[in-house]
Amino acid sequence: MLATIAARSAVRAPRAAVTPVAARFYTDNAFNKKEKAHEDQYARQHEKEQLEKLRKQIAQKQAELEQLQKEHDELHSSAKKQ
Repeated sequence: MLATIAARSAVRAPRAAVTPVAARFYTDNAFNKKEKAHEDQYARQHEKEQLEKLRKQIAQKQAELEQLQKEHDELHSSAKKQ
């Protein structure tokens, strides 16, 4: 009987390989609700920081574009005069 059980378990894939690593299962108790709320708050804060960083990058790129456009217009107008 032990040999039969050992043979069956050797054929099956390990359970850890099938189960997703990052899966979270929340129950209804207060601690898990609080933990989930903290995780959600952290995620929102992280997204907010990322959006602010992207907005700053966009503003810098727009300023750079305006400067390049100004230089282009100056070069174009000076070329027309000659």
